[in-house]
Amino acid sequence: MDTKHSLNQSSVMPASLDFDVVIIGAGISGLNAAYRIQNQGPPGLKYVILEGRDSLGGTWDLFRYPGIRSDSDIFTFGFPWSPWKATDTMATGDEIKEYLTRSAQSAGIDQNICYRHKVKTADWHSTEKNWVFQVNVAGKDKPVIYKSRFALLGTGYYDYETPLQTVIPGIENFKGKVIHPQFWPEDYDYTGKDVVVIGSGATAITIIPSITDKAKSATMLQRSPGYIFSLPTTNFLTRLLFAILPVTIAHKLNRFIWIFRGYLSNKLCKAYPEVAKKYIRKATIRQLPPDIKWDPHFKPRYNPWEQRFCACRNGDFFAALRSGKANVVTDKIRTVTANSIELESGAALHPDVIVTATGLKLKFGGGIQFSIDGSHFEVGDKFAWKAAMIEDVPNLFFMTGYENASWTLGADVSAHLFLRLLRLMEQKKASVIVPKSPAPMEEKPMLNLSSTYITTAGRVLPRGGTGQWNPKTNYFADMVGARWGNVTQDLLFM
Repeated sequence: MDTKHSLNQSSVMPASLDFDVVIIGAGISGLNAAYRIQNQGPPGLKYVILEGRDSLGGTWDLFRYPGIRSDSDIFTFGFPWSPWKATDTMATGDEIKEYLTRSAQSAGIDQNICYRHKVKTADWHSTEKNWVFQVNVAGKDKPVIYKSRFALLGTGYYDYETPLQTVIPGIENFKGKVIHPQFWPEDYDYTGKDVVVIGSGATAITIIPSITDKAKSATMLQRSPGYIFSLPTTNFLTRLLFAILPVTIAHKLNRFIWIFRGYLSNKLCKAYPEVAKKYIRKATIRQLPPDIKWDPHFKPRYNPWEQRFCACRNGDFFAALRSGKANVVTDKIRTVTANSIELESGAALHPDVIVTATGLKLKFGGGIQFSIDGSHFEVGDKFAWKAAMIEDVPNLFFMTGYENASWTLGADVSAHLFLRLLRLMEQKKASVIVPKSPAPMEEKPMLNLSSTYITTAGRVLPRGGTGQWNPKTNYFADMVGARWGNVTQDLLFM
């Protein structure tokens, strides 16, 4: 079965709409939190997952552009409780969607998902000490009311309905096809077409080599370059571990190695940026064809890991350039006409199709309107306690990942933190927990990257701070802190 495109999954409403925990979102974060709750949480804890779409998977159900795949190694991107069975380093979108579906089914999580249940509002009722959700349910004329003691947000950090709006002068004049990767038309045929992909991020790096088999040409048009690094789909050490060790031990050891490898490479790049740049330059030039120069096309203006690296599978992006069917142009757009893209240098491109891979629009909590006793509050005005709870907001948790590692790692830290606090609440006979920030406090960004989609987002995400309010930065330290560290400072138990 093609789980990537299978829709119309069961969305039967539960008999009772009162729960201990409502998880919003059936993507990686929500599924992982559900597993932790039902297998490691207090006995009898009742939860439900409310999913606005008609299938699980989140990102991996939404995105369907050519070549969609993980941008991180799959061993750390997958769940620790459902090890990735293959030894390939990176996985396609179809494979990830199938993996998520299989993992949810094998753990029985799928039986607790309500599809086509889009949460519109969440209001904390102080007198009842619970959250009240207004949920739009397919086939219902009026919102359905759900209630829970705790709310867990597994909604990711970007807008599913609206991509990042980038000004492209004259784009409305173009007579050919304009596509944003977030809404790639199903079964669109680009055979024999000249395609220009505007952007230089992971999406563009993925699409270019994936369409050269059918497209007449594929050109990546970028204002400035980013770092691109080849990641082999096979790894000798991984294969060796699985060849000589029992499967369970091999999975755990391999996952640890990949986590540590990512952490170490990030640290080295930041500690020795000039050395890292020279190494990346040498590796890049070695893979380029003679007619495409490293400067200006692959010479970023920033240091490694000030923005995310773009990984390409087995160097497929560079192979596409060497094939002659793909090209990269570094220039600014002066205007788009009916049949061309006029560049500031005076050159022009003549595409049949323009793909605007210009980034994602940030959004917190899937656009839910949050309030306390009917009084609305803006999440962006508040600090985040341990990058998991919001200042002055009771019993609300959100799950975030890392900008320099797999999202799943950070989401799992948040899930373990939630379970730890549940146990503490039982010990203290508390029913409510509320973060209270010390004042004043230095402000830090939740995502410490210079990428355009982050720097232009404004106050969408909660603010990071210091001490207990530090953003996530290190999986090892964060997990130790969540499971054994101080989790009572700046937290009020009631």
